[in-house]
Parts: sequence; C-alpha cells; structure tokens
Amino acid sequence: MCTRFYVAGDLFTPLIERAKHTSLTYQFMSVLGKSTFMSGEIQPTNVAAVLAPNKDGKMAVFPMMWGFTVSDSDAPIVNCRLETADRKNLWKDSWYRRRCVIPAAWYYEWEHFRAPDGKMKTGSKYIVQPKDAEITWLAGLYRFEQHKGIEVPVFAVLTRASSPELHKLHDRMPLILGKEIVAEWIRPDGVPAKAAETALTEMVAEKYGGEPSCGHISVSI
Repeated sequence: MCTRFYVAGDLFTPLIERAKHTSLTYQFMSVLGKSTFMSGEIQPTNVAAVLAPNKDGKMAVFPMMWGFTVSDSDAPIVNCRLETADRKNLWKDSWYRRRCVIPAAWYYEWEHFRAPDGKMKTGSKYIVQPKDAEITWLAGLYRFEQHKGIEVPVFAVLTRASSPELHKLHDRMPLILGKEIVAEWIRPDGVPAKAAETALTEMVAEKYGGEPSCGHISVSI
C-alpha cells in the first residue's frame, strides 16, 4: 500500500527545480490551483516531480498529479496492483506504454492489526525504505487527463504483496526499483514484467517520530 511518501527538499532539489521550470507546472498552479512545492509529505492529488520519458523516449522529469480519476468515485485511484496491471482496463494501456518512477526518500505505512472484536484497526505510523538505500524509487504508471479544460499528467504507484518483514504492518507494499533498473522501467519499449522481477524486497521500517535527516547528497538524472 502507498498513500503517502516523503520527498526531502534538500535531497531532491535538482529534480524539483527541473519540474518547476515547465509549462505544466504553471498550468497546475494557475488553472488547477495546485501547490507546486513538490517536497515534504506528498498525499493523493498533490503534484510531485516524476521521472518519465520525453518525446524522444529519454528519461526526463515532469510535474504530475497523484491519482487516476474514475467516473464512479469521488476519490482518485492512487495505487495499482502489479498482479492485474497488464489486464485491467484502467491500467493496461499505461502498463505497456506509459511507465514512470517517483523518487522519494521513503514512504509511510500504518500498522494494521485485528482488534479483540475482530475488526481491523490502524495503529502507529512507520517510515519505510529499502535497506542501505538513500533513495526509494517507486514504480508507477501515468496517463493524461482533462481537468478544467487542460490536459495534465497523473500517476499511480504500483503495489505488490509485502515482504515478510513488512507483513506485520500491511499485506501490500509499493513496487520499489533499484537505481540500475529505473531507466529500463521507464523505456517505452521496455518489458515491465521483467523489470518488476528485480524489485527490492529487503526493507527497513522505523516508527515515525519526526522526519530523520536525509544527508546532503543530490539526485540527478
């Protein structure tokens, strides 16, 4: 599951600055009234800096809004199950033609447990990221939607069954790629199922107690 992730401003400044200097950012701000800060805790319908292919098929950074709009729900669909992405109508076209990666410092998960009365409850908030990694590369899908008369890109985060160490928190987790797979995942002519097989599974979960330091490295493409 992934309904929140964190983008550290100092860590991702190069990507955020590139995303901000696009006409799309101006449209998100002026027409849709969206904040284009693109750092801190990112929530559904927020705008984030996302890696996707440009018109030449090369990796570039774009501002995108989190969530696919569907006609039978007021809330956007923010997650897509890996197991059915290649055949469900909502996702199939994006699975084969429009894949993206959302760089984050980590994602958040809330502990889920069954109470004595049999009902599922939500407990403590956790920070989750790959072991020994400074960047959490979230695999996603994107498409273009019409909002208030303009066409804008929107994305969703792919999820998979959780790894054993995370199962106590939730039975789902994001599909997280290694840095060396990011370009392959984004390639329009790539094979997403093959790239997904290399997803990282060894995670570190820390109970949330405020945002930890992210160091001073920079991220570039």
